[in-house]
Amino acid sequence: MSALPLRRAPATPEEPSPPPPATVDAAVLARLSAQFAATAADHDRSGAFPRENCAALQAQGLIGLVAPAEHGGGGATLATARRVIAAVARGEPATALILTMTYLQHHALTRTDSRWPPQLRERVARDAVAHGALINALRVEPVLGSPARGGLPATVARREGSGWKIDGHKLYTTGIEGLSWLAVWARTDEATPRTGVFLVPREAPGVRVIPSWDHLGLRASGSHEVVFENVAIGLDHAADLRAPADWAPDAGSQTDIDAHATQQAWMTVLLGSLYDAVATAARDWLVGFLNQRAPGSLGAPLASLPHVQEHVGEIEALLRTNRVLLDDAAAAVDHGHPPPAADSGLLKYTVTGNAVRAVELALQLSGNHGLTRQNPLERHYRDVLCSRIHTPQNDAILVAAGKRALLSPGVAA
Repeated sequence: MSALPLRRAPATPEEPSPPPPATVDAAVLARLSAQFAATAADHDRSGAFPRENCAALQAQGLIGLVAPAEHGGGGATLATARRVIAAVARGEPATALILTMTYLQHHALTRTDSRWPPQLRERVARDAVAHGALINALRVEPVLGSPARGGLPATVARREGSGWKIDGHKLYTTGIEGLSWLAVWARTDEATPRTGVFLVPREAPGVRVIPSWDHLGLRASGSHEVVFENVAIGLDHAADLRAPADWAPDAGSQTDIDAHATQQAWMTVLLGSLYDAVATAARDWLVGFLNQRAPGSLGAPLASLPHVQEHVGEIEALLRTNRVLLDDAAAAVDHGHPPPAADSGLLKYTVTGNAVRAVELALQLSGNHGLTRQNPLERHYRDVLCSRIHTPQNDAILVAAGKRALLSPGVAA
């Protein structure tokens, strides 16, 4: 793997940044991956937030990797961010998910079309570079579900004096135990409500965490519930407010549509890289097991059997397909040619489906050994299954692709 450039601007005098290395090379990523893998089972059993992992990422300058270069960040490309997420996920995927969510928010700050106030963009970016501050979007609600499927949020921001007061309830707030900033999806209490993002400091009075996350996989992601009770923020912390219709993917100018496509591509490539890395870790364990396991009835390692070789070859085909698709999508984005949002959805559908299938094949080949808690394969399986719940879900992906095909007969041919 080639070195990963980190382009850094000077930090502000009041927030000096620890000097990061000029590059992050393959050896650094491999070391982090092995370090995280060594404690991954412990984090899975306890569900404890991976603070030590986040500290290790910050020590290498990786939390601010994607933040805007003009504010001290790395300004990294999608290809670079993909390699980092894959390396982290190969070791401990919950840490990678937390980092992915921060990268997605930081990338949105780098876009020239960002509607966030300049002072908020700079504050979030410099906080990440100097202190490893994490950020995530809080969007899902008990009644609304995911806003990707439409509807107004029940979380309400009301004007009061020189600021806003926020009340609401959010689900699945990945990384909440370690976040510094919350990008909260809410609606205003105006006669004609606007919807958008309000930037809330994690430590603001009235922010309460309900420790409800007890999941099948990605247990250390700490994706608990959060309740906002009369939370006060400044007027300028309304980061991006629009009429609800203006949030539609096809609303606005061509620039807005391209920006949405780029953000979707970043999301699907990074999430795809994460779950592909989980499947790769499963493949690595399987290869070691098959070469070491020599049943007495066979008198040779399982790896010597043709049908075992065939199924391992199928796993290799699935993972190679993923690598090609993810690398191609990242290169397209980095060269200014993001795929349409529907194509990014199909990328997620294919890559995550391949990852799940690869781990299922590994379980078939390993039998009871693969399902034993002493071995990591059953954990990889539980983690890779979580790929199906991220937006966009498979049904929405396929409906969008099907509609497009049916409205353009003959184009694919």
